[in-house]
Amino acid sequence: MRPSKHPQRLLRQRAMTLLEVMMALVIFAIAALSLTKSMSEMIGNLPILEERTLAQWVADNQMVDARLEPGFPAIGKKDGEVELAGRTWYWRKEVIKTTDDKFRLIRIKVSDDDRYSRTLAEINSYVFDKE
Repeated sequence: MRPSKHPQRLLRQRAMTLLEVMMALVIFAIAALSLTKSMSEMIGNLPILEERTLAQWVADNQMVDARLEPGFPAIGKKDGEVELAGRTWYWRKEVIKTTDDKFRLIRIKVSDDDRYSRTLAEINSYVFDKE
């Protein structure tokens, strides 16, 4: 192999210039900042998701209890509380008359305060009078 006649040109072709290095760092910094921002937003939403998931579980459990009660449910409201995951949850069951007398609407609402100022979960179900 012969030595090159222009060693400076060969050296320039292999190395990155300072400008190229700085541009690469800027691009990396922008990408890292946007990734950090999206991760912090995701972490900030975790308590909200946990709260709504637990409230939905409470609502589901109360609906199962309501549907397992014997007989056709009477129209009215019933409030209660239950503890789940170390927290107290307040639920309200409403049995509502429908246009068809053989059906009733059961609505369960779950809140984290006993005044129900903030509903975290709500589910509805219909029951049929078999008699």
